[in-house]
Amino acid sequence: MKNKPFYITAAIPYVNAKPHIGHALEFLQVDVIARYHQQQGENVITLTGSDENALKNVQAAELARVPVKEFVDNNADSFIELTKKLNTPFNVFQKGSDQLHHQSTQDLWQLCQKDIYKRDYRGLYCVGCETFYTVEELNERGECFEHPGKKLEEISETNYFFKLSRYQEILKKLISSDEIKIYPISRKNEVLSFLKQPLQDISISRSNIRAKNWGVPVPNDPTQRIYVWFDALNIYRSGVDRSIWPADIHVIGKGIIKFHALYWPAFLLSAKLPLPKSIFVHGYLTVNGQKMSKTVGNIIDPFEIINKYGADTLRYYLLKEIPTFDDGNFSYDRLNEIYNADLANELGNLVSRLTNLGQQDKIIIDHKDKDIKDNRRNHRQTILQFNVIIENVWKEIKALNKSIDEFAPWKKTPSERKGFLQESLIKLNSVACDLWPLLPDTAEKIFKSTLGEIKKITPLFPRIK
Repeated sequence: MKNKPFYITAAIPYVNAKPHIGHALEFLQVDVIARYHQQQGENVITLTGSDENALKNVQAAELARVPVKEFVDNNADSFIELTKKLNTPFNVFQKGSDQLHHQSTQDLWQLCQKDIYKRDYRGLYCVGCETFYTVEELNERGECFEHPGKKLEEISETNYFFKLSRYQEILKKLISSDEIKIYPISRKNEVLSFLKQPLQDISISRSNIRAKNWGVPVPNDPTQRIYVWFDALNIYRSGVDRSIWPADIHVIGKGIIKFHALYWPAFLLSAKLPLPKSIFVHGYLTVNGQKMSKTVGNIIDPFEIINKYGADTLRYYLLKEIPTFDDGNFSYDRLNEIYNADLANELGNLVSRLTNLGQQDKIIIDHKDKDIKDNRRNHRQTILQFNVIIENVWKEIKALNKSIDEFAPWKKTPSERKGFLQESLIKLNSVACDLWPLLPDTAEKIFKSTLGEIKKITPLFPRIK
């Protein structure tokens, strides 16, 4: 479609608890991709939301002794607040309890009707994943790989099923040909390995009794609720106008790749709806080398980090230290280390001494300078390797610091250093262009101090002990 916005989605998080640092990582990745496309003058739409119709939400609300709707609303508000504090604004936050979403999901069900049938079923259900597993899909202790240590529920009931098996060959073709492109290639190969085994039809509803009357009702059957994944995946469509669909990129964690690369395209094929163009799969965060867990007590609250260090510090850590497509570790010791070394010393000192000298010598950098206009217009990088981009930007920062040390402008007269300062300030402005998708607050502060009449900047990252 001509002039269709570039449409990016984050996964739709469960709201059975407040957000943790892993959610911040995904919101940030969406935001960086969005800002790169915005730098090219593209119209970008971003969406996330709240997966509210899951059984785990009901159980958490019961444990908290709070009505389910009030419980999910409160937690959804925390996710919205995180997107604001992290400076990762989304155009749309679509709630799973929204009635327009309910109607859209029921409409999708009707469009898939030819592939839906009802039968009795007995299986092992993981509430954490909100999905059934076969024995072959479990670890040697009979546990889900995503939630080891948690016993699966043996469920026996009558459900509606979707004929996923019908779409095996077309899914192979779509993924192997990159019509649905999966980043990185290792995840593409993982999905293709799933498809080497016969796909089984999947349950797409649950009884009102097991769902505790919470969720999207199955059309024309008051005894059943729509399965949470059929419902939650449709948030990507229900939250935007039809002219915006399909998504250009779905950004997701590795644990939900099967739902996005197999189930979701199959539902859309059945409904004769356009398919997403690509799926970007990131890894997980560990904390001091351990998987985050309430039991272990190592859940990291992103609000605490932002309140103490600032949003751009958390953004920098996640972009630099977490490999874009692999697992990465968080520790406060490492956060303090790179804050002082990279942000306070290398970047902060660079900006401070250049703007200080520029203000002393009354240097003026014209907004219309050709180099500055070219920096902003032609800026382009490989947008999906965030840790590599950070490394490349820091090479520019180190080179600029080195040139200042070698020239030693503080030892020169104002007339001797004028040309050098003008050239260095233009290079610093180029660094800010590179930084804007990554550390937007910092970049904006640099722009304000290095354009027009140069103004000494307040320290961007005061050293911490």
